[in-house]
Amino acid sequence: MFWYVLKLLILLPLIGGLAWASLKFAKRMEGRFMGGNGAPKSVRIIETQMLSPTLRLAVLEFHGREILVSAGKNGLVRLAEAPARVPIEAEEVQ
Repeated sequence: MFWYVLKLLILLPLIGGLAWASLKFAKRMEGRFMGGNGAPKSVRIIETQMLSPTLRLAVLEFHGREILVSAGKNGLVRLAEAPARVPIEAEEVQ
C-alpha cells in the first residue's frame, strides 16, 4: 500500500505537468499550423454562442458579409446573411 501511494504522489503531478506543458506547446504552435503567416484572412469569427452541448451559433464575416451559421454534429448550416456592420470606432469618426 505504501508503494502505491508513493507512486501516486510522484506520477500524478508528473502526468498533470506533462498535460499542462502539451497544452501550452499546442497554443504556441497554433499560429504556425493554422495559416498564421501574417497574410490577411478572408474569414473572421465575430461572435459565438453555445445553445446546447452539441449546438453552437456563430457569426462569421466573409468578404464584407456577416453570415449566421449553426455548428453541430452534422456540420455547418447557414441560417442568415446580412451586410457587415460598420465598427463603432469608424462611426464616431465620421
